[in-house]
Amino acid sequence: MNKESKIFIAGHKGLVGSTFFNKLKQDGYTNIIVKTSDELDLKNQQAVAAFFSVEKPEYVILAAAKVAVDQENDRLKASYLYENLMIQSNIIHYAYIENVKKLLFLASSCIYPKLASQPLKEESLLSGSLEPSNEAHAIAKIAGIKMCQSYREQYGCNFISVLPTNLYGANDNFNLESCHVIPALMKKFHHAKQNGDQSVTIWGTGKAKREFLHVEDLVSACVFLMKNYHEKSIINVGSGSEITIAELAEQMKKVISFEGEIEWDHSKKDGVMRKLLDNSKLNELGWKHSIRLEEGLQKVYASAQHFL
Repeated sequence: MNKESKIFIAGHKGLVGSTFFNKLKQDGYTNIIVKTSDELDLKNQQAVAAFFSVEKPEYVILAAAKVAVDQENDRLKASYLYENLMIQSNIIHYAYIENVKKLLFLASSCIYPKLASQPLKEESLLSGSLEPSNEAHAIAKIAGIKMCQSYREQYGCNFISVLPTNLYGANDNFNLESCHVIPALMKKFHHAKQNGDQSVTIWGTGKAKREFLHVEDLVSACVFLMKNYHEKSIINVGSGSEITIAELAEQMKKVISFEGEIEWDHSKKDGVMRKLLDNSKLNELGWKHSIRLEEGLQKVYASAQHFL
């Protein structure tokens, strides 16, 4: 992949896709293709076929997806399955038809079995039952991984699958009805500070542990893998460290300079109590993350206040 290569970023408006677009632009890549959903419906097979036939990208970053959030998982199972299966199936198939040199598929750490041993190794895929609350999203992502592997085996396609841990960044979703934990906490503490509130209430006990990775680190890893990784097997991308939600809340409180108290709503579920990726495979290839969590939270808060 050189600076003149024709690169299609599917999902360039999302957290990962937008960061990928900015990174490639900053690094001097001059031939990046992007399409809004109005310009190209990735669920439409004929539209995707026509796009690949005309544009003939050399490289594809498949970051487009309907993203799962805890509040919607049970209600939108069919939507997660249908939309993600259609998007990734169309792109992967027509990348093969039009002889794309390399495709990177963004999967998710939710694909691992609920009771897999921690930290989660790539070999744990399909070794047990999935977490029921995000089963639909996980099944779609597993199907994408298996498509990449199958097209590699049957047709020799250089398609790879990357599994990021929990991501955060400035272009995240800050809608409290559908966002993930970091943007949700950031918005809650920010509003509490603005309103002069004496406390912030957070769901659960705070005991659950999570691993977080700044999206700029993920993109750095993906660019590295596009250049250096050409294997069938999936590969984890994470920070290698975990933090309790209570510790995360304290860090967020510090970043936002909120002086009130933190209260825990024990009537709400914690979710999975631990989810840490084993990143040794990627580290051994020569890549490690560089943005510490507190530094990353400060970067996000400094650039995202207009979203809050």
